[in-house]
Amino acid sequence: IWLTWYETMLRIRRFEERTLMMYAQQKIRGFCHVYIGQESIAAGLVTALRREDPLVTAYRQHGIAIAKGLSTKSCMAELYGKATGCVHGKGGSMHFFSSENRFFGGNGIVGAQIPIGAGIAFAEKYRGTDNLCVTMFGDGAARQGALYESFNMAMTWKLPVLFICENNQYAMGTSVTRTSNVHDLYKIGAAFDMPSEAIDGMNPESVHEAFVKAAEHIRSGKGPYFLEIKTYRYKGHSVSDPGKYRSKDELQAYMENDPIKLTEEKILKNKIATDSEIQAIKDLIKAEIEEATLFAEESPLPDPSELYT
Repeated sequence: IWLTWYETMLRIRRFEERTLMMYAQQKIRGFCHVYIGQESIAAGLVTALRREDPLVTAYRQHGIAIAKGLSTKSCMAELYGKATGCVHGKGGSMHFFSSENRFFGGNGIVGAQIPIGAGIAFAEKYRGTDNLCVTMFGDGAARQGALYESFNMAMTWKLPVLFICENNQYAMGTSVTRTSNVHDLYKIGAAFDMPSEAIDGMNPESVHEAFVKAAEHIRSGKGPYFLEIKTYRYKGHSVSDPGKYRSKDELQAYMENDPIKLTEEKILKNKIATDSEIQAIKDLIKAEIEEATLFAEESPLPDPSELYT
């Protein structure tokens, strides 16, 4: 399981680093928000939940899409606006989608995915499945009115929905402490008697364990669960954000406890894998990202007739 976490996190990190490089070369245009620093949340998702569980999230979503099973090729091609992308070049960075992987986006409107997630959960309950809908949003979206309406409805109807707030401390450039006097976002759930807790999002093990516990609660028919996952993004809100609203010391402190670095150290220390096996994973992922970039470069642009489909 540690190797799965490590590989998932490293794949996302290398994909996002290449995304920034290609954006700088103007191969990728438009809005672009990378997941660097938050990868252990995606890693925990892979091991704790089922592939058939639907998931909907916000626009910082490349990493979550890859964790849900979208190929790095189809994701990179989408960033390039190519016909071979996961949305045939129509979605771009903010709007990945894959029905086969039960990934319902990437949503560009802050907080809009929260009622969508409650709706998907309603559909699962209506069909009588055992699935839960993972509904992810940021700390900025936690202040949207739609959250309160969705929480109320989800608890009233006991919908199978796992609400996850990825609290990376900043809504664009505004810190959590400046948007409300409630700084512990998990407490919002108390207004609806929704089971809620805060967990460390910089450690895949704690994320995995929290997801397993929440999923068990939801699948037993008891209704929603709310997790505030405390995490941190190393880059700005988007590619155009220099991130001057936070200190270099703060950023450095988080980077010193980088989940990928710490996971690699733990794997080697506990002899889960050798140095050469770790290197093999690194080489494999490096080759995969090279291949994905080449695939995106060489793929055709969508046909103009696609405007009408």
